[in-house]
Amino acid sequence: MFTGIIETLGTVEDIIQEGSNTHFGITSVLAPELKVDQSVSHNGVCLTVTKIDNKKYWVTAIKETLTKSNLGDWKVGSKVNLERCMLNNGRFDGHIVQGHIDQTGTCTAIKEEKGSWVFNYEYDPSIGNVTVEKGSIAINGVSLTCFNSKENSFSVAIIPYTYEHTNFHQLKVGDTVNLEFDIIGKYVKKLVGIH
Repeated sequence: MFTGIIETLGTVEDIIQEGSNTHFGITSVLAPELKVDQSVSHNGVCLTVTKIDNKKYWVTAIKETLTKSNLGDWKVGSKVNLERCMLNNGRFDGHIVQGHIDQTGTCTAIKEEKGSWVFNYEYDPSIGNVTVEKGSIAINGVSLTCFNSKENSFSVAIIPYTYEHTNFHQLKVGDTVNLEFDIIGKYVKKLVGIH
């Protein structure tokens, strides 16, 4: 489980295709602290560390993960939001983030607001995901609060710290992002039978 509070950025250094799997070699200051078999959130996708070599570690994405996320768009040099799994002896700063992407969304607008930024996103509502006003959403693994919540779109505000310390500073209109909708909202929706 994760909280959506990004620890650092990693850089994709290697991409190796093997059958329907893709292996990613990622450099990060976190690499020496990781261990094989550890779960790490990469742009919100929970991937298992398979190998560590100094400041580089490896993870593997299967076909389903590549289909449901933006990992297939990664290139050598791509910057990736990283978060290790949550410790059970600390504060819970974000919201419950599982690292299981529900679907992707598209950035439709970015507006600078005198020191902060508003990002607008659209997503396919036919899959059944919803946002609520002031509800939680994880975008590329970052815990954020929705506003302007509509059937197929929402907005988020990004403060300077988040803009600088995540890959939000690289996002452009038209970019695809990973979306994980709030787990509590998904359970409530299922319990009341909304499809």
